[in-house]
Amino acid sequence: MADVDGRPNVLFVLTDQERYDYSAPDGPPVETETIDRLSSEGMRFERAVTPISICTSARASLLTGLFPHGHGMLNNSHEADAIRANLPTELPTFSELLAESGYELTYTGKWHVGDDQTPEDFGFSYLGGSDKHHDDIDEAFREYREERGTPLGETELEDEIYTRGGEESGTFVAAKTPVDVEDTRAYFLAERTIDAIEAHAEGNREEPFFHRADFYGPHHPYVVPEPYASMYDPAAIERPESYAETYDGKPQVHENFLHYRGVADFDWETWAEAIAKYRGFVTMIDDQLERILDVLEDHGLDEETAVVHAADHGDFVGGHRQFNKGPLMYDDTYRVPLQVRWPGVVEPGSVCEDPVHLHDLAATFLEMGDVAAPDSFDARSLVPLLEGEDGTDRPDAVFAQYHGDEFGLYTQRMVRTERYKYVYNGPDIDELYDLETDPAELQNLIDHPGYADVRGAMRERLVDWMDRTDDPNRKWVPDVLRDRERN
Repeated sequence: MADVDGRPNVLFVLTDQERYDYSAPDGPPVETETIDRLSSEGMRFERAVTPISICTSARASLLTGLFPHGHGMLNNSHEADAIRANLPTELPTFSELLAESGYELTYTGKWHVGDDQTPEDFGFSYLGGSDKHHDDIDEAFREYREERGTPLGETELEDEIYTRGGEESGTFVAAKTPVDVEDTRAYFLAERTIDAIEAHAEGNREEPFFHRADFYGPHHPYVVPEPYASMYDPAAIERPESYAETYDGKPQVHENFLHYRGVADFDWETWAEAIAKYRGFVTMIDDQLERILDVLEDHGLDEETAVVHAADHGDFVGGHRQFNKGPLMYDDTYRVPLQVRWPGVVEPGSVCEDPVHLHDLAATFLEMGDVAAPDSFDARSLVPLLEGEDGTDRPDAVFAQYHGDEFGLYTQRMVRTERYKYVYNGPDIDELYDLETDPAELQNLIDHPGYADVRGAMRERLVDWMDRTDDPNRKWVPDVLRDRERN
């Protein structure tokens, strides 16, 4: 179904640092009834991967349909060592092209693509909800909290967890907040999204809308009110298989990161407390999504609106005993949830097992809007898959990269098939995992003689991808890999 001009409305909900497995059928016991509803009424993608597990870089890829080395936003724009502070304006974006084609574009919540840019520089009308740490581009949420009598920064948190043993030198990980759910940023962003939907329903419905709701969560700090703060019992949380990580045979930076992130001394009881809050955060956002979908239905827009849910990247939350993200290309942070409900197009309850990239959504949104994707895009539209095609003409692998976070530059490239994952680490040993026999990615098989042919084939695939996408490292990495094969 579509709006009056024949094209669907699009509601795009992007979460920040949400793990894939928390809404997967065989994942941990986390309540995600609304995301599950999208899966049952639409399509769930089992092998969606972010091009990079860094906020700015992944979000810039979503806009431009490019891998990070193509748009140049290689690390977070707000950090002192940012390679670029802003996305180059000459790059075409899906949002500007949709706006030019007649879509009404609105945006709430997190931006984090450029320090001196806002969604309004890329075709959107911005409706507020930014976070001071990342964007600080409006006062709306702070004013909202003051009007409710719960000013930001004036509440006493409980059960606080910090890295490095305390608030003075550590990073804030998790806590319980005494405020009501209605005081949370997640609730506020849902309210602003509902406002946008209602404005369209009561206004000019001859042209379709595209609304993007970017939630600040479940990214740390995992701060949640009741009932979510105590929804998950830490004592009942099972250790992930990857918690048995020893770092034996892994790049040294993996173990170094335990100390860099300040969690080397976290015991399981501490992690279980943090995981419980993270899971509560996931469920709280899921409940806000339910409110949004109910309003779509109340206004008769559900049948003419494609709803897409994804995350910019995942989160370790104790996986491999790590916190946050970094130069570790495990599925914990690179595999992302992706669900699409598109009435009249997507078969309810369908599952896509084809490998796809998060930034394929840029080309997908354009095809939904009957707009041609620019030749510059690395992205491939998911519309054929959504329409039920088998995907035999698509690559059977996905690729990703990493360039460093706030600790400095660090070169990584990844190729992942259904069974194998190969990671090129510029300054250290490479990684090879057999995901069929070792889904937790605990055993690095890079030097295993029984996997020599697999290693060589994966390296060749990586070199081919680097050539096809004009990766600047393509001029010297192939020689490095050939030397590693000989040695």
